[in-house]
Amino acid sequence: MSPQESIVPKALAILSVLTSFVFIYYSLGILTNESAPEWTKVFAYVAAGYGLGNIYILSWAWRSGGTWAPWANKLIALCFFGVFVMDRWQAGIENPLGYVAFPAAAFILWLNWFAVKKVAQRGK
Repeated sequence: MSPQESIVPKALAILSVLTSFVFIYYSLGILTNESAPEWTKVFAYVAAGYGLGNIYILSWAWRSGGTWAPWANKLIALCFFGVFVMDRWQAGIENPLGYVAFPAAAFILWLNWFAVKKVAQRGK
């Protein structure tokens, strides 16, 4: 394995862990706010679950590889994106800039899936 092939999965894994911690930090910010609406708290639980699930799947793929890790990550990402769309629909979008959140979230979820895929393929 060349040095570049070794660095890419590690860099993607670090980036994926950082984005997962952002999801968890965002969720904790909402959950500690007593005036947050109930639907927003449900979204916060789902976002925290996605962040923790992504870290777990990434660490499992790092330890043992396997083909199930990218599928599991894809499943939780699609579930999270569905709840994200419902949350944005419930909250309403006030300006056109609010629509940027959809492709941005999709890109982050895709990046996390790609990181898990590369980490799982690392041992092959």
